[in-house]
Amino acid sequence: MMMSGGVTYSPLINTKLSALNPTKKIKLQFFTSCSATEMQAQNSFTFEFLTKKSYDPPSWATHLNPIPSHTFSLGHFPTPIHKWNLPNLPKNTEVYLKRDDLSGMQLSGNKVRKLEFLLADAVAQGADCIVTIGGIQSNHCRATAVAAKYLNLDCYLILRTSKVLLDKDPGLTGNLLVERLVGAHVDLVSKEEYSKVGSLALTNLLKEKLLKEGRKPYVIPVGGSNSLGTWGYIEAIREIEIQLQQSASSLGFDDIVVACGSGGTIAGLSIASWLSSLKAKVHAYCVCDDPEYFYNYAQGLLDGLQAGVRSHDIVNIENAKGVGYALSTTEELKFVKEVAEATGVILDPVYSGKAAYGMMKQMAENPTKWEGKRVLFIHTGGLLGLFDKTEELAALVGKWRTMDVHESVPREDGIGKMF
Repeated sequence: MMMSGGVTYSPLINTKLSALNPTKKIKLQFFTSCSATEMQAQNSFTFEFLTKKSYDPPSWATHLNPIPSHTFSLGHFPTPIHKWNLPNLPKNTEVYLKRDDLSGMQLSGNKVRKLEFLLADAVAQGADCIVTIGGIQSNHCRATAVAAKYLNLDCYLILRTSKVLLDKDPGLTGNLLVERLVGAHVDLVSKEEYSKVGSLALTNLLKEKLLKEGRKPYVIPVGGSNSLGTWGYIEAIREIEIQLQQSASSLGFDDIVVACGSGGTIAGLSIASWLSSLKAKVHAYCVCDDPEYFYNYAQGLLDGLQAGVRSHDIVNIENAKGVGYALSTTEELKFVKEVAEATGVILDPVYSGKAAYGMMKQMAENPTKWEGKRVLFIHTGGLLGLFDKTEELAALVGKWRTMDVHESVPREDGIGKMF
């Protein structure tokens, strides 16, 4: 915390924007500036983290059904928005970044918003453990494992891996390290078996096994993407809406860009942007399956909320899968490195990295489509996924050397204290 000219500067507090005094100005940057009096008001929210709260939807979403009754406060919200100075943008195009990668270290990313609703439902149903499923480096599974432990629930993860690695210890790289540190139970399944059996049947098999053992499991689907989880990004749009309203500038967005891996995030963003005052067009870059699959999946989630709208009318889905899910080309990894070096923003290689790569490629191929637009890119986290790419990234980073300390520089034993 810092003091400057009678103004206190403090990191964004752990509370929902909707609960804040609506007269406050919240700057679209990493820090919220406020007076000492306002700090006292903010301190009352300090202990809301990990608490259960009743939920009231945005006024423009009250016709959706069913409406969740409660949430758990699991993330550090609101996440900041700031200008993203990407090079080589089309004429008069501005890109801003919504930093959902900063929603927490262990729980970072878009999955936290969904889990706030899903785990509230799990607790309400009396669950004593959570079952979910994903890839071997699933961000969702890692976030679920941590959030479950926060709430004193056991977590069972079904992780999809290569057939040749099925009978080997999965290791401690990236998300796996966090999952195993917090004591998650890991069941490995081959990609081939996953493809033939399906995620729903696999989670049901584990659920039935746990029921026979006397447990009370609650199943969360891939990516937390069901109609209940969709509320996470309906609420995110309210957060963005309020950030814009309380900004000192008259900022607005023409387009929203986001990665798509399971469908829940894009369903929530698109229906909420369409219903709210934001009215930004949502562009989703899918990193697995294909656009038509996600149009259909998102439609199912929208129908589950009785939204009464076609997914094709409210979201534009592009293919950004490349050579395959969680597989990266040298060009894609080079792009992640160049963006980090140019802007300081580190993208994950599986989701936001591919979405940003697809967006910039489109902007280069069809600049007139984006000229003069103000774009909000949703950074959905996933930094730990980079640790699975260290060998591929090694050739791209460089910039190291042995320091040359000339012999003429005075030397004395013990002068350089090493703590």
